Amino acid sequence: MTSKFTELAIDCADPDSLARFWCSVLGYEVQEEEDGVVIIGSPAVPEGKDRTGPVPPALTFARVPEGKTVKNRLHIDVNPTDREQDEEVRRLLDLGARHIDAGQGDVSWIPLADPEGNEFCVLATRHP
Repeated sequence: MTSKFTELAIDCADPDSLARFWCSVLGYEVQEEEDGVVIIGSPAVPEGKDRTGPVPPALTFARVPEGKTVKNRLHIDVNPTDREQDEEVRRLLDLGARHIDAGQGDVSWIPLADPEGNEFCVLATRHP
């Protein structure tokens, strides 16, 4: 038996706002909300624990008192599925993301930060 990746937990100051940002980025929906915790996931696969194969991971946003202070040790990469990279970057900037300099030089991906400063990258290739 193996484990499967089903959830990523993200500490944040405003779980509601950050969850809605990521819902817009990923086409996810809010699945659960309770006292400082918001869980979002794919509407196509709302629950992964009873599925034997891969599932899109849920994201759990939990309110914490401290702010982000250093670069993430783990980050999300996203692939545009229905548009080119530059169009997707513009869409994400309109949602509240911002450009960042991750110190990686000339690369094919675009590093951004979400509204709370969490780094993520928009990859150049499209995967349906």
